[in-house]
Amino acid sequence: MKACMTAAGVAALLLASALPAAAQVTGPTGFHAGDILVRLRADGVLPRNSSSDVSVIGGHVKASDTAIPEIDLSYFFTPHIAVEAIAGTSRHNVEVTGSALGTVKVGSVWVLPPTVTLQYHFGGMGDFVPYVGAGLSVLFYYGQSTASDLKSLGLDSVTYRTGIGPAIEAGFDWHVQGRWYANFVVKQIFAGTRASVGHGTIVAHAALNPTIVGAGIGYRF
Repeated sequence: MKACMTAAGVAALLLASALPAAAQVTGPTGFHAGDILVRLRADGVLPRNSSSDVSVIGGHVKASDTAIPEIDLSYFFTPHIAVEAIAGTSRHNVEVTGSALGTVKVGSVWVLPPTVTLQYHFGGMGDFVPYVGAGLSVLFYYGQSTASDLKSLGLDSVTYRTGIGPAIEAGFDWHVQGRWYANFVVKQIFAGTRASVGHGTIVAHAALNPTIVGAGIGYRF
């Protein structure tokens, strides 16, 4: 009986000593299946204005850079594989440069670009967890306004067609302490729009292809 009690005591001590060690095991990336990482970032949205085709007056479509707050969520299927969805919206000023009329201010427009990417998170680097991702982005345009340049030409409306295209990203999460992380990421979206000015009087196709550069904080649930 005494031996049994001694053995039980030793087993209890071993179990108690093992529990803290088990609690410290975080896996190769610090994430586990079922984890949710919510990030809040400040983003620079930088349209590349890669190419465009403007009817009647010619020229090149240019959308302005802007800065926005953005929130995203990554759900981990494994310590390495996660899916991310982002939410944010940006306002851009649009103009046509090098046209037959010179530089023509078109107006402003808001863009809502919901983007979903499948991510791979690399392990074995301690608190530093780099990742890459690829997915799809949809660019919704709303809240457009028409500049006085167009109104002076008798063109009082601008509409933008929704754009769809692939998205890629590369970034890293840095474990700060507890459940908190610092984050930095660069995303590239390959999408644009078809703009109709004055109910089709002028039509422009533009590959805006925005680059998004962001930094912020994250919390793991």
